[in-house]
Amino acid sequence: MSLMSIVVGALQALKLDDDVNRFVINRAVKVSRNRPHPWSTRHDYISWSGLTDRSYNARLLPAKPYPQIEARGTRRPPISDVAALFKRLPGTAQRLCPKSTGLFPAFAQYLTDGFIRTQLSNDPKLEDRRRTTSNHEIDLSPLYGRTEAQTTALRLLSNDHGLRGRLKSQIINGEEYSPFLCDQGGGIKPEFMVLDEPLGLKNAALDAKIVLFAAGGDRVNAAPQTAMINTLFLREHNRLAGLLEKENANWDDERVFQTARNIVIVMFIKIVVEEYINHINTTEFPLRADPSAAWHADWNRPNWMTVEFSLLYRWHGLVTEQVTWNKQAVPANAMLLNNKPLFIGGLVRSFMDVSANRTAALGLRNSADFMLFAETNAINQARINNVASYNDYRVAVGAAPAASFQDIVGSSDDASEQVRLQALAAELEALYGDVDNVEFYIGLFAEPVQENGPLPELVSDLVAMDAFSQALTNPLLSEHVWGDPENQRLAFTELGIGVIKATTRLRDVLARNGSVPHDGFIGMTRREWSRT
Repeated sequence: MSLMSIVVGALQALKLDDDVNRFVINRAVKVSRNRPHPWSTRHDYISWSGLTDRSYNARLLPAKPYPQIEARGTRRPPISDVAALFKRLPGTAQRLCPKSTGLFPAFAQYLTDGFIRTQLSNDPKLEDRRRTTSNHEIDLSPLYGRTEAQTTALRLLSNDHGLRGRLKSQIINGEEYSPFLCDQGGGIKPEFMVLDEPLGLKNAALDAKIVLFAAGGDRVNAAPQTAMINTLFLREHNRLAGLLEKENANWDDERVFQTARNIVIVMFIKIVVEEYINHINTTEFPLRADPSAAWHADWNRPNWMTVEFSLLYRWHGLVTEQVTWNKQAVPANAMLLNNKPLFIGGLVRSFMDVSANRTAALGLRNSADFMLFAETNAINQARINNVASYNDYRVAVGAAPAASFQDIVGSSDDASEQVRLQALAAELEALYGDVDNVEFYIGLFAEPVQENGPLPELVSDLVAMDAFSQALTNPLLSEHVWGDPENQRLAFTELGIGVIKATTRLRDVLARNGSVPHDGFIGMTRREWSRT
């Protein structure tokens, strides 16, 4: 039994749940050295600009340029050969994740699109995979925008009674959605020119362009699964603005908006911990979003996203080749840049459909064919940024380095699965020769998925480390805002505090903004799943 299990068990026996929560959070965050990091992608060495220019990603470990690898006598495999490790072998079906529904990757994408923002563009000349456009905060920028100018473009900006504090919206089939980004000719409307252009817009068909939403993030429209989550929080913001205005008739548009935004951001962070992280969590202890765990912690530092975090969150392997939506089987790639499915059954039906779908299992030889380009881009990004090796990161989190390729892929009591794993280990050896040459991105997904969880071990450790240290250090959750009763009321109002405390899951928010059937399932963990 691990030390962690012993301590958690002892504290639970004493009914010290707050202490268990703090212990688990602190242990997760302290798995490796925390911020501030000495390095960034600005340079491969320590520099003043590298320590201060937040338009570049930070680094958990220093850069390891290729010559250091080449000096050991092993060539770096071509990207095309490495990316082929993600392709399914002929005649094999995708392995499915026992635990996760389609709501898990949908929420993961929406969450991370707010702060993991490699500088990409519809114009390849403007791409720079060493730089980021992130605010480095969990601030719901996909809903509210990254900049003040973007936020202003998305706001209704009305002091009329009944309209104060609202985000712009429209009604379709009796339901509220964001306004459309483009006019009927497919051009971006002048009022929204300041927004980040949706990725892939240049190649989208006209009928897709004219139903894209005006949103704060350029990836919100990537698929209806992410657009539906943005729609949910748009409705919740406007619902709260209406309630706040009624309770505070003397408040102007600005104060209503800012207070509603405060509430929604903290509500979102609570869901991140209490539904999303608990879905990833492999233990039976349910974690709570208790910001006091961070108030006096030695790891409480300003956020700065790392290049490693950007890479480890590329969960393309969760995407299945096919999804079921409105009782119709649809190729998953037909959902890209396509908001039309949202309007068929409405928001509640969309959430139920996504929750009824399964995900693929993360791992090599299992990606959907249409996502292989994304794996190629991720490998290339890691190389551009001279990211250290897989074993370097195992050591960084206090784990033993893999001594063999079989150590990386694991073993199984099932004979056919063991044959598959041995073949995978042989493929890795043929490509890399020496286990210490295995690249970070490849090693992450060569590992087996953890028992009772949807992620491999190293991915899970690094996600937990950064998730808690970035979510619970949000300024709205500081000791002097959330931790001060008077300031808490000023920032959120009694109404907002009550709504935040009543929210632990996306289903809670959806039930306030739509008619959810009593038996309608909405969740990230499959109904059928049971702990092993």
